[in-house]
Formats: sequence, C-alpha cells, structure tokens
Amino acid sequence: MTADQFHPSDNPAAEQEPVDVAALTAALEAAEARALESKDLYMRALAELENVRKRSVREVEQAHKYAVDRFANDLVGVKDSLELGVDAAGDVDTLRAGTEATLKLLAKAFEKAGLVEIDPQGEVFNPELHEAMVAQPSAEHVPNAVMQVVQKGYQLNGRLLRPARVIVAREP
Repeated sequence: MTADQFHPSDNPAAEQEPVDVAALTAALEAAEARALESKDLYMRALAELENVRKRSVREVEQAHKYAVDRFANDLVGVKDSLELGVDAAGDVDTLRAGTEATLKLLAKAFEKAGLVEIDPQGEVFNPELHEAMVAQPSAEHVPNAVMQVVQKGYQLNGRLLRPARVIVAREP
C-alpha cells in the first residue's frame, strides 16, 4: 500500500472520538472512593456482628452460671426453717409443725422452679414415668396398677428428672 492509497477512514482508531483522560480519571477516583466507603461499611458491619456474637456468648454463660439463682434463694429459706426445727427438737409437737412448715416451703420452691412431683399411687403403670421395682400378685388391685410408691418421681418443666419407683400389681 502506498501513501497515496491510504485514507484516514481505513484506520479504525482514527474514527474513534478522542479519549477524555480527565473524565476517566475522575470516574476512576469516584469509583475508588465508593469502593473504600463500601469496604468501610462492610468492616463496621463485620465488627458489629462479632460484638453481637461475643455479647451473646457472654449472656449464655451468665444464664448458665446463674440459672438456679432463684431456686437457690428459695432453698436458703428451707434451710433456715430446718435449722430452727433442729433447735426446737425438744418438743415433738413443735418439731412436727416446723417440719410441716419446711415441707410447704420446699414444695413452694419446687413449684416456682417448675419441679413437679410424680406420685402415681393407684394409677396404671406408665414406663415413661415409673420404674417398676417389683411386680407382686394382688387380688385387691387391678393388674398393672401401682400398688405402692417406693420413691416419688419428679419432672422438671415437663422433662423426666427421676422416675417414680413403684411396686406394680399383677394377677395372682
């Protein structure tokens, strides 16, 4: 190709508009500023999330550590009552009255803590709540009924804490 055969329209670069370097530089600086701002917001959000996680862990630890706080306070009253009963052990009637009062305090503390007594006397044996110690023949009781409670059971907020230990009737 000779110089007289060359036309500016043959060069694709010649057809492009001139590049505005200042405008591109300004656009690049604006994009970098937005990127830095976004990164800053991300880092702040990440730090806040970490703080929330740490705070939650601390609160769960505190809840576990002091979960029985109210129950322990109720039991302190029961202990005080027992000590007064021991001091008054000389009089049988006073000792009995003190013991009954202490049992009422303890029952109230159990109730507040969600601790429910299982006393299945006369009920049908339930293996989910009762533990059969012995099966005795009995003509007086219905087969598979609880004849005697050896040791009461307890549930804590609907979960079995200890099964009631019982003697179950069977056919003679």
